Amino acid sequence: MTILSNITRVHKLINPLKRTDNLLVVIRRTFASNGSFDYDLAVIGGGSGGLACAKEAVNQGAKVAVLDYVTPSPQGTKWGLGGTCVNVGCIPKKLMHQAAILGESIHEAVAYGWQVPSVESIKIDWSALTQAVQNHIKSVNWVTRVDLRDKKIDYINGLGEFKDPHTLIATMKNGSKKELTARNVVIAVGGRPHYPDIPGALEYCITSDDIFSLSHPPGKTLVVGAGYIGLECAGFLNSLGFPATVLIRSVPLRGFDQQMARVVTAEMEEKGIKLEHKCIPLSVEKLESGQLKARWLNTETQEQHEDLFDTVLIATGRYALTKQINLPAAGVNCVSPNGKIIADAEQTNVPHIYAVGDVLEGRPELTPVAIHAGRLLARRMFSGAAQQMDYDNVATTIFTPLEYGCVGVSEETAVQRHGADNIEVYHAYYKPTEFFIPQRNIRNCYLKAVALREAPQRILGLHFVGPVAGEVIQGFAAAMKCGITMEQLMNTVGIHPTVAEEFTRLNITKRSGKDPNPASCCS
Repeated sequence: MTILSNITRVHKLINPLKRTDNLLVVIRRTFASNGSFDYDLAVIGGGSGGLACAKEAVNQGAKVAVLDYVTPSPQGTKWGLGGTCVNVGCIPKKLMHQAAILGESIHEAVAYGWQVPSVESIKIDWSALTQAVQNHIKSVNWVTRVDLRDKKIDYINGLGEFKDPHTLIATMKNGSKKELTARNVVIAVGGRPHYPDIPGALEYCITSDDIFSLSHPPGKTLVVGAGYIGLECAGFLNSLGFPATVLIRSVPLRGFDQQMARVVTAEMEEKGIKLEHKCIPLSVEKLESGQLKARWLNTETQEQHEDLFDTVLIATGRYALTKQINLPAAGVNCVSPNGKIIADAEQTNVPHIYAVGDVLEGRPELTPVAIHAGRLLARRMFSGAAQQMDYDNVATTIFTPLEYGCVGVSEETAVQRHGADNIEVYHAYYKPTEFFIPQRNIRNCYLKAVALREAPQRILGLHFVGPVAGEVIQGFAAAMKCGITMEQLMNTVGIHPTVAEEFTRLNITKRSGKDPNPASCCS
């Protein structure tokens, strides 16, 4: 590492000549190949964070290997290189969500004058949908493989684990073992869905690992869990024509602003999704008909209920895949009870072993977070950079039927940190222009800004429920990074008529008690 660090310092001195970048890479790889390790960096896990770190490390002249292997789900589903986001997460979820939106748009087109024959007979072809989604995923898998090859990153399709702090063993598909050594190791194994310990869960239930490639239409579906994965799946399934019921153990969207969570679930109920509050699953039984009999308990009334479903989808959280990689052999002991790694600036208690992405304790489980953290880590390891990942004010969106986008803290967290008397909450209901033809429900189109009460009222959190919430919140996320205040927001001229401009029109506080409903679309 000392030799490589010296090379980096020399490079910074002569870089103004603009002729040294390729030379630096050649020199560094030469030293790596002649050193005591096979690689400068080995990454365990081929998801977004691990791949971003690997590719940036190569850009900095490091010799890199990526170990990645997908253990099949209990239902036998597995996938290619790219991690959760590409294969069974963000990408297929957004495509399914889009399919649901298109279905609703076809029906609404009639009100706009489109002559759509036999609207009542319109239904989704589940096989065609899943095939289209899987074709796109496979294309991304292929592009990712080609990208690693072009960047001369050694891709090892094997299940990696530690033999000692610098040695990894990869178990290949045929059972053979491959051993390699690395000066630095990045753990980026992510997580997999958790199954509740009830009869029939492993045998008969699916998870988000399975739904996007399910070989048959899901039919009437029970979703167990009301986090963002559970609500998103219930939302697009219901909109695609498959009735959905959701079991909510405690509160929906735990960790998010709870007022906004209630707005989201109110919209879901109005769309026909059945929500069973304060309920936990007891068992799932497969009948001779092929249907599944699910039983659950209402923990408030102690009443038991049961119903028949075609599919039961478990969405009760995820666990980190750290037990499979033999962390004790590496001396890594900074592991939380749920298996996640506790790391300071992505560094474990072993100085040359790092972690990025969903495997980290207390960090947002978001693809862009893992990617950015991975890149910054590689620059710190191999180019002497100092920039750390900033995990604050990271925006995200829940792709429920009416989307929820947010950045910053919830109202509850703001009050907890600063006190209710020191917080001002601006809020409003609004009327999206596109909801007037046809007359769609606008009762749950709502947004709010959580700010400090003292001038200039720095904004702590922005929350928006409505159409294209992800597109709306992204721009405001940049403003949050710059420390935007309510004064600045109110003095921003909006683009009319858009739903994003509603943030610039906020002027009513909860404290005032005034009606937050607009008088008109231009008020």
